[in-house]
Amino acid sequence: MRKFVDWVQALALGLGAPGLFLAAVADSSFISLPEVVDILLIFMVTEHKSRVLLYAASATLGSIVGCLALYGVGRKGDQFIMRRFSAERVERALGVFRRYGIMAVLIPSLLPPPAPFKIFVLLSGAAGISTARFVTAIVIGRGIRYFGEAALAYYYGERALEFLRANGRE
Repeated sequence: MRKFVDWVQALALGLGAPGLFLAAVADSSFISLPEVVDILLIFMVTEHKSRVLLYAASATLGSIVGCLALYGVGRKGDQFIMRRFSAERVERALGVFRRYGIMAVLIPSLLPPPAPFKIFVLLSGAAGISTARFVTAIVIGRGIRYFGEAALAYYYGERALEFLRANGRE
């Protein structure tokens, strides 16, 4: 898996914004690349500050596309969900949807790993959340996350990379 993650990082850095978009699509859909998009975004903004909005938008749009793929699977049926997650976890997550509605996907979309997110995306489809409401929640959540990280990378630049190098594994 480490070789694959290294390959994704090299591809994203080589392609720039389109590579970041593709990494975000992969991470938000069926392939887990924990923290890769966040680290790439911070690094890319630090290296090319004039592209801060482009990089933040690429990460956000890529995440939306990836989430829509999972959401579509959730709309199609429960078999995939039940194979991937335990019945107890699914029932607990559905309970969160019943209680909090669309906030059940917006809040996890803000949170960094290891906070669970994909199950809420899948269950958004299974719970019948409208596509417009789902996309709005993802745009808000991921937009805040990625534009916020990009702004921090812009303002703190090299200091942010030094912090990640020193503390990234933790």
